[in-house]
Amino acid sequence: MRIRIIACLAAAALQAAVPALAGNKGFQVFGAIDDGSAPTWAVSRHSEVPADLRSKTIAFQSQLPPGSVIVRTGERKLYYVLPEGKAIAYHVGVGKEGFTWSGTNVVSRKAEWPDWRPPADMIAREARRGRYLPDYMPGGPNNPLGARAIYIGDTMFRIHGTSQPWSIGQAVSSGCIRMMNEEVIDLYNRVQIGALVVVED
Repeated sequence: MRIRIIACLAAAALQAAVPALAGNKGFQVFGAIDDGSAPTWAVSRHSEVPADLRSKTIAFQSQLPPGSVIVRTGERKLYYVLPEGKAIAYHVGVGKEGFTWSGTNVVSRKAEWPDWRPPADMIAREARRGRYLPDYMPGGPNNPLGARAIYIGDTMFRIHGTSQPWSIGQAVSSGCIRMMNEEVIDLYNRVQIGALVVVED
């Protein structure tokens, strides 16, 4: 099996190939690995997450075990619980009015550069607004799920990256929890399948 690695793309070529990324400081695609099937996109570790959106380790008291995830919708924050009364705090985007939810579940699956199959009701809802969604979109830099997805139980909800970094800190999703791509990669590498996920108002 021949593996071709595109290690570096010129900025002009990148903008031509991936127009949605032009001018986006929070997400830089620098190449793809092509093994003859679908390319796997990579995110530069050196892309710039704005200082006010960067994750940070904070003092945090919780009854949940280390490794748990707490989403506080009202705060637009996600906390990854650490030992010794600490947590990593991440900025997130949350569900718009009428699409928020709360509850306790577990991480059921994780995926790198996930594909996207919007539910039928979303396709119909967006079509009424004149926006037509595909039935299926492969993983990649234009995919709205971004670089990683962390699936919550058997629900349609996920914690995932985004192709719209401006939406972080906003209430604009259909119920999923959005993160900057670099930040969701960090969380993805930490959280384990089976970890508790608690979403609070």
